[in-house]
Amino acid sequence: MDEIEALKAALHVAARPADPAAKAAHLKLAAENFAQLHQESAGAKRPMSDRPSQAGFLAGVRRMFAQLSTRSILAATTSAAALALAVVVILPQSPSPNLTLPKLEKPVVPDLLVPELLAQEPTASTDAIASTIAPEADLDDGRADATVVEPEPALTLAPAEAPAPAPASNRAVGKLAEQAPADATALGGAVQGAVADSMAASPAATLSEAMPVPMPDPAYQTEPDTEAFANAADNPLKITADSPVSTFSIDVDTASYAIVRQSLMNGSLPPADAVRIEEMVNYFPYAYPTPDGTQAFRPTVTVLQTPWNPDTNLVHIALQGRMPALADRPALNLVFLIDTSGSMEDANKLPLLKQSFRLMLTKLQPKDRVAIVTYAGSAGQVLAPTAAGDHAAILAALENLAAGGSTAGQEGLQQAYAVAATMAEAGEVTRVILATDGDFNVGLSDPEELKRFIADKRESGTYLSVLGFGRGNLDDATMQALAQAGNGQAAYIDTLAEAQKVLVDQLTGALFPIADDVKIQVEWNPATVAEYRLIGYETRALNREDFNNDRVDAGEIGAGTSVTAIYEITPVGSPAQLSDPLRYQAEAVASTTTELGYLKLRLKAPGADVSTLIDTPILPVVAEPGEEVRFATAVAGFGQLLKGNAFLKDWGYGDAIALASGAKGDDDFGYRAEAVTLMRLAQTLSGE
Repeated sequence: MDEIEALKAALHVAARPADPAAKAAHLKLAAENFAQLHQESAGAKRPMSDRPSQAGFLAGVRRMFAQLSTRSILAATTSAAALALAVVVILPQSPSPNLTLPKLEKPVVPDLLVPELLAQEPTASTDAIASTIAPEADLDDGRADATVVEPEPALTLAPAEAPAPAPASNRAVGKLAEQAPADATALGGAVQGAVADSMAASPAATLSEAMPVPMPDPAYQTEPDTEAFANAADNPLKITADSPVSTFSIDVDTASYAIVRQSLMNGSLPPADAVRIEEMVNYFPYAYPTPDGTQAFRPTVTVLQTPWNPDTNLVHIALQGRMPALADRPALNLVFLIDTSGSMEDANKLPLLKQSFRLMLTKLQPKDRVAIVTYAGSAGQVLAPTAAGDHAAILAALENLAAGGSTAGQEGLQQAYAVAATMAEAGEVTRVILATDGDFNVGLSDPEELKRFIADKRESGTYLSVLGFGRGNLDDATMQALAQAGNGQAAYIDTLAEAQKVLVDQLTGALFPIADDVKIQVEWNPATVAEYRLIGYETRALNREDFNNDRVDAGEIGAGTSVTAIYEITPVGSPAQLSDPLRYQAEAVASTTTELGYLKLRLKAPGADVSTLIDTPILPVVAEPGEEVRFATAVAGFGQLLKGNAFLKDWGYGDAIALASGAKGDDDFGYRAEAVTLMRLAQTLSGE
């Protein structure tokens, strides 16, 4: 440490007398450089799966100084060093596009030297410092002797003709500014004072002669969002005479609505691909007519005038599932498969996940069992199958979880299913609940591969539900593929209130199936319906022949769940018809019925291999819709507005707001009132 003490003494050497004119000139130059650099903007921060190995408040500062060679420090005057600190430490994350950054060699400055340098008065001359420390000095900080490398030409500024967008910057500097703005401000004042004093002591100093600025470390680069959403092109308008049959799988997922809400509450319209209209409509509970006797669910069909086109009709199809008595529900085996990769560290990811599962535990019964499997760099079981009533053991295992590492999704799924197999018993319900931000980057990462893997496991009777957390790298496409293949629900948890809705209020419907592989097929009558289009369900479309094929997977209905599907139809002879009749088409045979169409439903009892059929005609009775139908219609219109659907013509957010506001009904938990608020936000953000 003798060299450090010598450096301290050298820093107290008196500086040369200040030249007032030179001082003023250099202060002006420093201010101009600072102003130019300060106007650059920082790129958006994104959580990454691979965390930096050295964390902490000053990790970025240590990394920065580690990139500077000893000779660079010795060759620069104290004034130049102070100016470099002002540029590198205090300024925003993004460097100016006009800066030329030198290529740096092996880092040699020890961490302990940095606070010593900052603590001293910037008055030492270059000669005094150079005479204090030899080029190959051993600073005795516990590391091997450093090798001194000559720096390349220092930082220069060039005039800009047209500033380009700022590149991604050193994340460590950004973290310093975010975590300790007060300290950064104080340091900025100290360094600016040092610049003012030292400019006069070194008249020849300019920014180009300052200490070289280290290149940003690739490990700290800000990366763009990598969100991927499962969607497809809007369903087209179909001519009934050409394509009279429409077939699709039902959908009880709700993730899209929560993603839309999160975007709007953050002040931006959601990406069009994030909007799946059927998930928005089915987010809400509806008071549809309940099934009689032992039926799994009951279909109800309503025909109404289309709000956005008086010359067409909407056909509203509602399915209401049966709710068994609580005492009759079977025992539940749950395996929580929790993503603990580095991308899950944010407050709206792993911490929110822990809070959400705490809520869920309050709804489980003593006969239920819980196990926990985690995955990051590798998978592991952190809680063996445990009685749901043992809250202390389950909560302790949850609280000990921490984020870090990459995302070994395949390995985690394999282990979760292996644990589930040990828990499954006849007459019980076994389900894996995957909680993740969807960032599968190790193992099986292709949605099609994941679908095949989960589909194979589904045959054993273990279902899979998926809960998404956080934004920025949300892989919605993978989440949807997993949930659909696993006969489970996909939901997005953005708040604790949403966790209450999904995991507490709707727990029975989310976890206890009453019907599997539910398919809908509508045959439209070309004598009464000229054209039709299905609103939503683009990712759930099936081939016509899939309807009667019991080997084709479809959606699941949980206990007490309601499902809604809406068609817009154009009656024959309506001025709204968009297609011209064909010149050479054979004359249609006169219809023997006035039915609009025929609705058919196929479903399997949970675990069954053979489906049963439910069918009913769609009659041409245009009714005055009740609150449930009107509100579902308003949400369907809201979703189409967010996607920019051309079929709505002049119907806008104000119309959706009016329709939904008049159909809120009892709205015990405020879900419908919240939807109206989101419509108003979208109206403002869209400039309507």
